[in-house]
Amino acid sequence: MQRLVEHPQPVPLPEGLAFTDAEGRPTGFEAFRGQGLVVNFWATWCPPCVAEMPALDRLQAQVAKDGIAVLALSNDRGGRAQVAPFYERTGLRHLGIWLDPRGATGRGLQVRVLPTTLVIDRHGQEVARLMGEAAWDAPAAVAAIRRLTRTPAPTTTTTRS
Repeated sequence: MQRLVEHPQPVPLPEGLAFTDAEGRPTGFEAFRGQGLVVNFWATWCPPCVAEMPALDRLQAQVAKDGIAVLALSNDRGGRAQVAPFYERTGLRHLGIWLDPRGATGRGLQVRVLPTTLVIDRHGQEVARLMGEAAWDAPAAVAAIRRLTRTPAPTTTTTRS
């Protein structure tokens, strides 16, 4: 995995950032308050973005039980009409469709390249960022995300026979 750059101090998110869900309803990061977030800015025309989407989908499946949401914010101008068929073709089942077709949220967060991924803690503050593609479902990445969002690793219970 490329190196996730951790911030020395959490960075508050700018207020008023909005994106939409698959149905076109506006929402913002405050709707996810109390959850850890992995926010990935991507587009269907971006080869490294496309390459990492299956790993982000697997990451969502792994961390959902920990109260962590993976928000893949598409920058595709075609919105849902462009993103939904991509999800179907690639078999993405765990990620929701989130749209930032004008790139306003990305600009507000100073995203300059795709893909860029932000890790946001449960208080709504950015704690780490990675520019470029990564293997998000690798054990080291999952552990880092759980740690950065203050989510303890799941405990394993064993039963004796």
